[in-house]
Amino acid sequence: MRRFRKWTLVLALSLAALIPLAFVSDNLFEVSKNLDIFASLYKEVNTLYVDDIDPGKFMRTGIDAMLNSLDPFTNYISEAEIEGFRFQTTGKYGGIGATVRKQGDYIALAEPYQGFAADKAGLLAGDVILEIDGQSTKGKSIDDVSKVLKGSPGTTIKLLIQRPGDANTMVKEFAREEIKINSVPYSGMLNSEIGYIRLSQFTEQCGKDVADALKDLKSKNPGMKGLVFDLRGNPGGLLNEAVNVVNVFVDKGQLVVKTKGKVAQWNKDYKSLNEPIDLNIPVVVLTNSGSASASEIVSGALQDLDRAVIVGQKTYGKGLVQTTQQLSYGTQLKVTTAHYFTPSGRCIQAIDYAHRNEDGSVGKIPDSLKTAFKTAGGRTVYDGGGIDPDIILDAPKYSNIAKSLVEKNFIFDFATLYHQQHSTIADAKTFRLSDADWNAFVDFLKGKDYDYSTKTEDALKQLQKSAEGEKYFESIQSDYDLIKNKIHHDKDQDIQTNKDEIKKILEQEIVSRYYYQNGRIISTLESDPEVKKGIDVLNDLTLYSNTLKFTK
Repeated sequence: MRRFRKWTLVLALSLAALIPLAFVSDNLFEVSKNLDIFASLYKEVNTLYVDDIDPGKFMRTGIDAMLNSLDPFTNYISEAEIEGFRFQTTGKYGGIGATVRKQGDYIALAEPYQGFAADKAGLLAGDVILEIDGQSTKGKSIDDVSKVLKGSPGTTIKLLIQRPGDANTMVKEFAREEIKINSVPYSGMLNSEIGYIRLSQFTEQCGKDVADALKDLKSKNPGMKGLVFDLRGNPGGLLNEAVNVVNVFVDKGQLVVKTKGKVAQWNKDYKSLNEPIDLNIPVVVLTNSGSASASEIVSGALQDLDRAVIVGQKTYGKGLVQTTQQLSYGTQLKVTTAHYFTPSGRCIQAIDYAHRNEDGSVGKIPDSLKTAFKTAGGRTVYDGGGIDPDIILDAPKYSNIAKSLVEKNFIFDFATLYHQQHSTIADAKTFRLSDADWNAFVDFLKGKDYDYSTKTEDALKQLQKSAEGEKYFESIQSDYDLIKNKIHHDKDQDIQTNKDEIKKILEQEIVSRYYYQNGRIISTLESDPEVKKGIDVLNDLTLYSNTLKFTK
């Protein structure tokens, strides 16, 4: 026990070194006392508990519970997770260059990255990984397999592969590489006058990537008059890179974001440091509930500076800044150190973590809890969690049958089969399934289990549950059964009713087999309602300027 107390005192003193002097005297005893209690408890449980305890797993449970009580973004990063964390900040990791997915009891390649190790080794989407370096993947999780696929560039990996439709297995042995994911997976022209740039994450050099993409579009398309800048689904990343992205569109020396923390060193003003690429081109920024953190810094700053029209859905609502601290044994702590504020003074963070949507994004905030702020031009904007778009669009909704076909891998599996049967297809923008292809897909589904319930059936089940709880279901059961029989879904009919929706999803998956992620993005743009709205806004300069104009 003496050794444990000595250890807790050393740790308490170490922690005290990280705490401002003003707090040391008040907190040092409490820190030391509670660490002593924790160490004693840990030792006694480990000694006395009836079953053997995995010390690492036991400690991790305690660490995660402590940090989760603070906020969802303060995290402990184990040595095994460092590579994944490095990828989030740099866009680089050592591995084979492919995403994976669950396929029955095994793991299959979901999408090889074009030009990287897996692609160069001839691996294809749909290939099932049976073994890695002689170890079976049966029953392994995606995380377990992903960790083994990653490794130092140059190290050799040996995969036993089963290709769908082929009874024989094959061995692929090749070297891992440093995988660098481009933060701008696609940029191009939507028509002769409107450009498009998608930014997928805020990793190192992404500001330069966006600047280079815009310069390239402008040089190749002198008639370009507007830009759709897509931040949908972008989870954020490096704060400095968010400033650099805003700098592409605003003048040097412009305040982009402020941070304020408990410790004075986290109180900073971040201003643009470089000359802009284009101060005048009209810009529409697309956002949704998956646009978080650095995405919100960019969309919030461009909105506050009246430099872009924001279109889509409310953003995630993460207005916190995290920094990393090195811990012992190669581990790290990612800890929230500050709030960030947009140029108008808004904090985007929604503190109420309990009342969020299923995806973690902020829910509806009552007007009484919002504070009004002014943009550079005098428009009123609000805090309270997330960035509210200037033009709000409904989020895309998918039918339950389409969701079921995706979740059960039938869209994915048919795309794999289609690729095996067709050596080439039309370009990503113009590829469409023929009637014969569609009929082949419908035949492919025969006998497949992809049961689902419609939204009407779900509502009826909820009615039954409520009626039973209120003790009057028996009195309405005959009517209930009649309605239930009338609305019971028919798979064949639902397939045809939702044909257009399912076809688009299927076409995108097939296109990715030939043109990778780049092609998948291209195939979605023409039918994307939010992209279409962005084009409409940029084509109507009166609407664009009026949206950004202050009206009394």
